[in-house]
Amino acid sequence: MAFRIERARVAQVSALCAIERAAIELFQGHPVWPAYASMSIPAELLREGIEAGLVWVAIRETDDRPVGFIWLEILADDQAGICDFNVLPAHGRQGIGAALLEHACAWARSAGYRQVLLGTVADVPWNAPFYAQHGFVEVDKQDPAFAFALQRDRDNGFPDPLRVFMRRPLAAPAATEWTTWPAPAKLNLFLRIVGRRADGYHELQTVFRILDWGDEIALRVRPDGVIARTSELAEVPAEQDLVVRAARLLKNHTGCALGADIAVEKRVPMGGGLGGGSSDAATVLVALNALWQTGVDEDALAELGRQLGADVPVFTRGRSAWAEGIGEILRPISLPKRWYIVIDPREKVPTAGLFAAPELTRDAPASTISNFTAGLARDNTFEPVVRARHPRVAAALDWLGNHATAQLSGTGGCLFAELESIEQARRLVRRCPGEFSAYVAEGMQDSPLRLAVERHRGGSRQEAS
Repeated sequence: MAFRIERARVAQVSALCAIERAAIELFQGHPVWPAYASMSIPAELLREGIEAGLVWVAIRETDDRPVGFIWLEILADDQAGICDFNVLPAHGRQGIGAALLEHACAWARSAGYRQVLLGTVADVPWNAPFYAQHGFVEVDKQDPAFAFALQRDRDNGFPDPLRVFMRRPLAAPAATEWTTWPAPAKLNLFLRIVGRRADGYHELQTVFRILDWGDEIALRVRPDGVIARTSELAEVPAEQDLVVRAARLLKNHTGCALGADIAVEKRVPMGGGLGGGSSDAATVLVALNALWQTGVDEDALAELGRQLGADVPVFTRGRSAWAEGIGEILRPISLPKRWYIVIDPREKVPTAGLFAAPELTRDAPASTISNFTAGLARDNTFEPVVRARHPRVAAALDWLGNHATAQLSGTGGCLFAELESIEQARRLVRRCPGEFSAYVAEGMQDSPLRLAVERHRGGSRQEAS
């Protein structure tokens, strides 16, 4: 049977849940059946996995029907795990499961993870014996790392002797192989224009909060010095794309003879005020600096980023920050653990038009970090202008405002609410009107990009040792 493997989409959640239920039926009569029959995939968690880019689906070519999927989770800095993995029984033994498994492991390897872990059933041919054929080896399930999973098994009545945990080590990618890197989104937890400079730029105050969700950048080093974007982005020609400009800027700054292929997987809405393009550019600067071994320090990378855009330096530095100037004067700020519902009203908001708006407040009173941390500065100068000019954004702000404190991010059009628990965020996502897109995200103190650099660096050290 002809099939292809691609990233899963949120619209496929119901189909993937149905695949899981069909696959579970194979265990009828087996000792694990009572435990499996009482459990099912939480659809909202699967949705979050899809939005994070951690679910891949096998699609039958004849009718574009999903016939299998694999879902990864991040367990630790250098470990990925298989959260769920199923193929429709009618399509078993056709190579679909093997292709999905290898595809997911290849992604984990390209992202710098050094091992993939899983829990499975010892005596079922398509479980532990199958994984053993694909490089997984059994590990001691009494390891404290598996304590939570074992207790969950016991709570669900899973027969302990049949549970095994396995791991597959992953080698670091070779110098000319594709690697993948996160380009996280950001929120502006408040934003004021406090003045205007002689050169026409606006003086800002804001707090950038880095999220655990965003775009993904794939990079492959080229020995011929060419910089090429291999993915299509309909509204942005390659020569104007910030990722291409970032790679060339770093190359010219360092005199590096190497080049790179660049592929961008967009998840962050364009024109949404979440910094997607700036983050993409920052990820290219930081990742190529590591891959090319050009040794540019953090301050110099931030200055290169500033030449590409005011928001780029916060992403190159990779920390949530208090920002002033045009956004480039950054001071790291410690923020409490929080979750966010992020809503995309699906209406683009052109930034240039907002800055040119005659009704825009350009002399708001300056605030301080202490005022912000006390909750006295949570406004966004652009919100009244966006509300008046963009009715879908206004409608989304009104809806969210009925359930939480709604805020505009940056110059819009995405908005958010800060919440103390992930359960609160999930409840609001479930209630979000269908005309908007809603996501759950966690605020990060250190950027996923910083963690990825350490992960890839650690893999390189292991290879060298």
